[in-house]
Amino acid sequence: MIQIQDLRKSFNGAEVLRGVDFEIRDGETLVVIGRSGGGKSVLLKHLCGLMQPDAGRVIVDSVDIEPLTERELTPIRKKFGVLFQGGALFDSMTVFDNVAFPLREERKLEEPEITRRVEQALTIVDLLNAKDKKPAELSGGMRKRAGLARAMALDPEILFFDEPSAGLDPISSRNLDELILQLRDTLGATFVVVTHELASIFTIADNSVFLDPNTRTMRANGSPREMLKHSTDPAVQEFLTRGEKSAPATATKPL
Repeated sequence: MIQIQDLRKSFNGAEVLRGVDFEIRDGETLVVIGRSGGGKSVLLKHLCGLMQPDAGRVIVDSVDIEPLTERELTPIRKKFGVLFQGGALFDSMTVFDNVAFPLREERKLEEPEITRRVEQALTIVDLLNAKDKKPAELSGGMRKRAGLARAMALDPEILFFDEPSAGLDPISSRNLDELILQLRDTLGATFVVVTHELASIFTIADNSVFLDPNTRTMRANGSPREMLKHSTDPAVQEFLTRGEKSAPATATKPL
């Protein structure tokens, strides 16, 4: 689905990504992990086509997106849905209108079809009863789910999550992980999750890449448990050992 080849990025002469290479397979959940400052969110912006690399390539469905113009990127971006850290909801809109917004802007659908799609998405994330509420009336977990419903509204092939558990309590974070797993099985989409939440890594990842803030490189790539078992890199071992100990068994309460 996505290939990253020798990706490099610097800001004001300071390297953030130094020759990153990996692939994201169709239908898998890939988690980008590592300590703060390792370039996780910068990498995500490259995958979404929101940032251009200094060197290297990002290939989506066999198309190198680096040289594309904004207009040429539009059909590629329509394959994507993004859940931002804070949900990025419009405060003046209801939950329903927030989820309907991309459908009205991008697809120009008739209102009955928009209503059907929005209610379907809200049902999946268990927010249909909150469709008339404003974001300020929702809990942090509910805002995350509303943002996820909006990301799903255009039926994307790839869903990107930027620190989805940021600001959530441990139980809400755990249940968001469970929802991500359910959506993966239901939608059959490809998921890319950026997180530094140790408990999430072993719960949701089929595959992972470990970015190191010291070397600005990808230090490991693979299943978290396989990396923990076979990697001889001390930075990877230290990070994942703490993650395995904090990994929950199952979710117990709604967000």
